[in-house]
Amino acid sequence: MSLIVFLGSAMLCLDTQCFPALVGKDTPTGTFDLHRRYVASPGYGGDVLQFLETPDSIYAIHRVWLGAPNQRRVALLRHSRPAQRRAITAGCVNVMPDIYERLLSQKSVEIRP
Repeated sequence: MSLIVFLGSAMLCLDTQCFPALVGKDTPTGTFDLHRRYVASPGYGGDVLQFLETPDSIYAIHRVWLGAPNQRRVALLRHSRPAQRRAITAGCVNVMPDIYERLLSQKSVEIRP
């Protein structure tokens, strides 16, 4: 199965099905291996799929983060306009929890502009 994130349309596609995603202006492009990482920080649901780690940041695909309710991330994730789903995160890719569960068997992700 292939997993592709399209930053311009703020969509995550798993084979032939595509789903809205929240992305950030700093979300890196390229092809990355995915590593399941368990996290204790509230709001992530216990784990994330890390795709890049730098000295300053960890980039991952994870369940929509609910740590700042004023950001209205769930409402933005449901928005039909891609512009409303871009430049929201600090570089991670947020998806609805049911979509995240479908990604757990994925080994890599391609992130395109």
